[in-house]
Amino acid sequence: MRIHGPILGHSPRHDGRQAQWRTTRSVAFDFDLVVLGAGSGGVAASRRAALHGAKVAIVEAGRVGGTCVLRGCVPKKLLMYAAQYGDAFAEAAGYGWQFGAAAFDMARWQAAKTTETARLEGVYRSMLAQGGVELVEGQGRFVDAHTIAAGTRKLSARHVLIATGAAPVRDAIPGIERCPTSDDLLDLAALPARAAVVGAGYIAVEFASMLARLGVPVSLLYRAPLPLRGFDDDLRRRAADA
Repeated sequence: MRIHGPILGHSPRHDGRQAQWRTTRSVAFDFDLVVLGAGSGGVAASRRAALHGAKVAIVEAGRVGGTCVLRGCVPKKLLMYAAQYGDAFAEAAGYGWQFGAAAFDMARWQAAKTTETARLEGVYRSMLAQGGVELVEGQGRFVDAHTIAAGTRKLSARHVLIATGAAPVRDAIPGIERCPTSDDLLDLAALPARAAVVGAGYIAVEFASMLARLGVPVSLLYRAPLPLRGFDDDLRRRAADA
C-alpha cells in the first residue's frame, strides 16, 4: 500500500541569492534560522532557506512529516481507499467474480498504514539531511528571542520560525474527553460498533462516509440546516439525504 503523487513537492531552483545569508550572518549565532516544527511548512521553509545559503536547524519533538503525512491526508486517503473496496466487492458478482465473504481487518490496515507513513517520514528526513538542514529532536522552547532550548541543547539563531501547527479544539460537552478526534480515529485498533460524528464540515463528512462504507452505523450531528457549509446547496442537500 503506497500513496503516489507529488505530495512531497520539489526543491526550488537556486536563484543566485545565496550570498544574502552569508553577508548578514553574525558569528554570535549558531544558526541563521531555527525552525520549530518539522511538518510540511517547517520542512519546506528550512530546505528553501538552506538552499539560499542559510545555516538551518529544525526542531521536532515527535515524528517528522506533520499532519498531512502522519495523521491527515495520507492515512485518511488510505482509509478512504480501503472503504471503497467494499462497494467494489459488492458489485463484482455482477461482472462474473466469485469469492467468499469479504471482511475488513482494521489491525491489518493499521500495519499497512504504519509502513507507508514510516516510509514517507524517512523521505522527509532524507530531504532535510540532503538539503543540509540539521534535525534536532526534542521539545523546543524559547529561552529568549534568539535562543531555543531543545533537549540538552541550546540553539541560538538570528531568526526563529514557529511552524508548530495546531491541535483540535474540543467543545465544552460533558464526556467529551472520552471522544476520539480525527487523529485518534486513524489510530484505532478496531472499528467501533457504531459512531456519532459531531460536526458537518468536509472532514466530518469524510470520516462519517468512510466509517459507513466500512459497515459502521453512523450518525452525523450538526446544528445548521444542511452539512458542508460553503459548498453548493445541491451538494449539501444530497449529502443530507445520504
